[in-house]
Parts: sequence; C-alpha cells; structure tokens
Amino acid sequence: MKKDLVSIKDLAEEEIRLILSTAFSFKDVLKRDIKKVPALRGKTMVNLFFEPSTRTRTSFELAQKRLSADVLNFSVPASSVVKGESLLDTIRTIQSYGADYIVLRHPCSGTPHFLSKIVSASVINAGDGINEHPTQALLDAFTIQEKKGTLEGLEVAIVGDIMHSRVARSNSLCLSALGAKVRFVGPPTLMPVHIPKGVKVFYNLQEGITGVDVIMSLRVQKERMDSAFFPSEREYFKLYGITFERLSRADSGAIVMHPGPMNRGIEISSEVADSDRAVILDQVTNGIAVRMAVLYLVGRDNA
Repeated sequence: MKKDLVSIKDLAEEEIRLILSTAFSFKDVLKRDIKKVPALRGKTMVNLFFEPSTRTRTSFELAQKRLSADVLNFSVPASSVVKGESLLDTIRTIQSYGADYIVLRHPCSGTPHFLSKIVSASVINAGDGINEHPTQALLDAFTIQEKKGTLEGLEVAIVGDIMHSRVARSNSLCLSALGAKVRFVGPPTLMPVHIPKGVKVFYNLQEGITGVDVIMSLRVQKERMDSAFFPSEREYFKLYGITFERLSRADSGAIVMHPGPMNRGIEISSEVADSDRAVILDQVTNGIAVRMAVLYLVGRDNA
C-alpha cells in the first residue's frame, strides 16, 4: 500500500478488501487473553488531534498499543500551538522526534494531504474538516460485512446532515467500491451541491429508507453551522429521526449504525439506539481491529 491514507479515493478495491480481511485477523487477536502482537514494535506513532475526539483517538491509541508501537498523544491545548506556533513548525518538531506515523485530525479540509507531501512519516487521516474520514468508512464497511456477510448489492441509506459529514463522503466512496448501493437521505438544506456518482438522493425519510438493508444515521453537526439549516431540533427529529415506526419501512433484517457521538432524540430515538437492531457499539469495537490493519499495512510497499 501507499505511504499514507488520506482519502478512500487513494485505495483500489483490492486494497480496501485487503484491509478488511486483515482486520478480521486482528479482531481474533483482540479476543485473546494477551491482546498484543509485536508487528510494529519499535515504531513511533504520534496522535495529533486539533479537534475533540473520543472514539477515534482512543481507538487509534489502543490499535497502536496492540501492535506494540510507541505512542505519543499530542495535546493541542497544552502545546505551543496556543502560543501561535504554525502547523508547519509543529509538524517539523514532531518529525524531528523520529515519528514513523502521524495520525492527524484537523478542522481544515485538505490538511492531511498537505502534511503527507512534506513529511517522510506515514500520515493517517483521522478526519479533516468536512472532507473525509477514511478509517471510519473502513470500520463501517467491516461492520456491515461482519453482520451481513457481504456488501455486494446491499442498499445503504445514509441519513441526516450530509452536507457537513466527512463520514458520508468517505462511506459513499468506500461502500460503492465494494458493490453497495448508497442513498443520501436528508433535508434539502443539508444536502451537498456535489453528489458522488451513483448515489441516489431522497428528501423524504420514509421513501429514502424503504427496503434498505442498512440505515446509517449521522450527527447533526451544529458546530459547523453558521446559520439555521432547519427550524428546530424537535422538527428535525419529527421529520428525520430514526424511530421504530420508521425502521419498519426498512428490510426486516436491517441494521442501524451511527458514527457517534449520538444526539438522542434528535437523530435517533433511545429505543432504537439501545435495541438489538443497532450495531453502534460493534462499530466502536471493530474500529480497533480496522485501525490495527491500516497501521500494519500502510506504507508497506515503501518500507
């Protein structure tokens, strides 16, 4: 594989399938009493997060430690960034420590792409602005494959704030590459101008989830909104919230996903989120195995 993973678009279909098959092997490792392998012993990994994160950051740190790597978590509020240090100088400082991998989350779209061009370390995109979140898409694909056996021919509805969602963008690319049929479902005000090729658009939730095999509910990203995109949270839930009544329109075996964090009562009801139809916690667990696979495989062709 290439030196970096900054976009799903950089992965060929066979590379995506290789990551998923490798992740299945690593998930078996996580079931052992001793949950570590020496695959990346001696490698130094830096987690550089400029935005808040619970699941992604913790998942990457656990994946790195399970691979026996040395891990440095970079805390932006406690760094020289707050004193005005530029991103470039921060990165050069980290590179001088001999980092082999840099896992980056940044509010500005395209930052991981920029970083990958100027450092020798492998760069993993952990979310850049509203652009992409490739490892989230990979763990979502892994979870669907684990639950459904295949992605080929499945109907997947991605519901909610599509406009501001890097998860929606990466998932539409990843799932389509693996043979799934993707739908975007949401308010017109939260639908992006540019829709990925092959993706169907629905503005009515009931129509959009009819007969689907997977419903992926997205968080309403209020922190990225500088104006009113819908009348109220109550109105949003009334029209686009995932409830058991609406879930009945999907396939009888449909599963419900959410990348987290969830806003209960806005995007999804607690009854659905806590039911056996939801695989939200499975996504969290699978994230460790998938990120182990990514860290293990990325840059191997350049080693």
